[in-house]
Parts: sequence; C-alpha cells; structure tokens
Amino acid sequence: MVVTTVLLFLSLNTINEWFFGQLEYSYGINWVFLPAGMRLLATLLFGTAGFTGLFISGLLLNFFHFTFDDPVRAVLGALAGSLGAYLVYLLAQRRYGLRTSLANLTPRRLMLLIVVCSMASPLLHHLVFAYQGHTENIVRSYLTMFIGDFMGTLLVIYTIKGTLAFLPSADRVRHRPMLMNIYKCLGLT
Repeated sequence: MVVTTVLLFLSLNTINEWFFGQLEYSYGINWVFLPAGMRLLATLLFGTAGFTGLFISGLLLNFFHFTFDDPVRAVLGALAGSLGAYLVYLLAQRRYGLRTSLANLTPRRLMLLIVVCSMASPLLHHLVFAYQGHTENIVRSYLTMFIGDFMGTLLVIYTIKGTLAFLPSADRVRHRPMLMNIYKCLGLT
C-alpha cells in the first residue's frame, strides 16, 4: 500500500502540473492541487501505510523535483503534507468510530473530512513557513493552498466516484475487500 500511495501521489502531481501548472499562485502553492485528494484517500484506505507513502512521496518531490535549498524545509514540508491528512484520519476514527471497512463513512462525513483535510495540510505547511520566518502574505498563501487542496480533493474524489459508477454494482464486488472499501469511501454503498 505504501508503494501504491507513492505511485498514485507522484502521478497525480504530474497530471496536476500538466493541467493546472499555469494556476500556480507561488512556488509549490496551487489554486488546484490534485495530489491533495490522494492524501485523504490514502489515509482513509491505507491508514499508517498511506501516511508513510505520502511522506515518502513528499520527500521525493521536495528533494528531486522542487529541489528546495534547505533540507530541513524539504523534510518538514513532506511531514506537513502527510501528517495533516493522517491526523484527520485519526480524528475521524476517534470521533466517528471510523472502521477500516469505512462502513460508517457517510457522504456528509466524507465532505466534512474533505474540508478539514483541506485546512489541515495548509495549516501545517504555513506553520513551517512561519517557523522559518516566511510570513509575507501568509494569510493569502494559506487561503490559496486551502482552496487548491479543496478543489483538488473534490476533483479526485468525484472523478473516482464517477468512474466507479460505470463499474459493477457494490453487490457484485462484495467479495473484493479493497474495491468494496473504495466504494464505501465514496459513499457508493
């Protein structure tokens, strides 16, 4: 599940740059950020393995794609990007008794998790920015990152949900636990 998360996250980052690269607000902050959708899905579906895959993805991007000059910034950025979604997942487990089957993840709860996850990652990123003294336009930057994460997550979740609508019904995939979990995560059961 770690490798799956890494591959999907990096693929979504590439797709995001192809389609939405011109919507970059500032370096690494986009008005639409598709990989944010993978953050939520990976943690909901894979738990700690999803968090680990997200952290590795962040490290790979920060060291080999964005090439930050400061290794501390690169590591803290990877941690901020992965930890926000994981903390939201842990909160959902505690608050809603979210089970690994995702049986009690309602569409309303999913939307709430999308909003909270879209707030958490930018908040952690901006705490890192503030810690490093980068506070110019921090509120505008946070709001842009929140909007980008929210839009990206909505696009990913509902693209998958729409695609799954063309697949066999949930009754026909009950014997396939992984696919069943995806159906439940997207409120298709």
